[in-house]
This record gives sequence, C-alpha cells and structure tokens, in this order.
Amino acid sequence: MSTSISIRLPEETNQKIEHLARTIDRPKTYVIKKAIEEYLEEYADYLIALERLNDKNNKIISSTELRNQLGI
Repeated sequence: MSTSISIRLPEETNQKIEHLARTIDRPKTYVIKKAIEEYLEEYADYLIALERLNDKNNKIISSTELRNQLGI
C-alpha cells in the first residue's frame, strides 16, 4: 500500500529531479522515492554510529588494532 503526500520544493531542486528522471528514463516519483529511501537508510546508520561514539563503555580502537584483531 502506498500513501500520497504533498511537499513544496525549491524550483532548483525540482529541476534537478526532472533532469535526473529524464536521464535515467524514470518518473519523478521514482527518483524522489529512491532518494527518500536512501536518506532514511543513511540516517539510521548515522544514528547508530553516533550512539556508539557517545557510548562511554564502547572502546574505540584504531584501524591498525582492528586489523591486528582480525589477523589481516
């Protein structure tokens, strides 16, 4: 099931969406949907990283230490 929403975008953003949609031969709705999905995934990853960074009980190690632990 899908839901319809309405938003106002700056004309420049709309033009970028239209250009991309024409370039990949897809509707604007497809481009907007994919952009929102990607943003939500990236933002969720960001929140996890931020939570881990702020966790005082979570030890931060260097990339060298990580490689050593993994035997790389």
